[in-house]
Amino acid sequence: MTEIPDSHPRRESLLARGKIVAGTRRGLLADSAMIAHGRGEAFDYLLGERTTDSAARAIRRVASLLISAERPVISTNGNTVVLAGEDLIRVAAVVGCPIEVNLYYRTPERVAGLISLLQEQRESIAKEVGPDGFEGDWAEEVRSVRILGSEEDFRIEGLEGPRSICTKEGIGLADLVLVPLEDGDRCEALVSLGKKVCVIDLNPLSRTAMMAGVTIVDEVSRASRSLLTEVLSRPSMEEEWDNRAILREALREMSGSEGRI
Repeated sequence: MTEIPDSHPRRESLLARGKIVAGTRRGLLADSAMIAHGRGEAFDYLLGERTTDSAARAIRRVASLLISAERPVISTNGNTVVLAGEDLIRVAAVVGCPIEVNLYYRTPERVAGLISLLQEQRESIAKEVGPDGFEGDWAEEVRSVRILGSEEDFRIEGLEGPRSICTKEGIGLADLVLVPLEDGDRCEALVSLGKKVCVIDLNPLSRTAMMAGVTIVDEVSRASRSLLTEVLSRPSMEEEWDNRAILREALREMSGSEGRI
């Protein structure tokens, strides 16, 4: 990829696109990966490519739910692993939960490739100095993060075909699932199983965003970095949560983008 100077106003966006291209060439991503990414970018433009106040509140809510859950799991698809896998491994290390590769367009080769990439990321992160606020053996906690997805021993009721496949030790037994970039009917199916579902979705009008218990309307890598900060601070749980109000606030932020012209 061409070197992108730090001063380039579209640097982060171009780097993300480069990761999608590289992941596609490696056979890790679906053919539609860039289309899905570009659709999200369009919404991010309307947000001003920033984490809004409503998204920040949703991130804190998800952090408190992850910490308080008995069996949380972070479910990742290809785009998520490529764009935010490293920070989600850091989050999983702090929370003490597994990460599961779970794909809409599932093939054994893609699952194995994404698990391998997550394992590479995990080993690299284990060699880092632990983040500020973390107490304990960072390398040990990172290496203890289980990477699931190869075990096809659970089916999500209400879905047909490969999309219903998941791992019993992950999504199957989870009481809370954090699912960045999920599709709507699978989110609905997880909710119908009685699981708390938190999502990261830049489209506040998507079925996923509206079906989830908590929706972070933010770009996935930016949200994952902020989520790491929040789980380290161990926020307390708010008594009341109105997810539809969060979605309405996100829409107001987007509709107000004309003020930047």
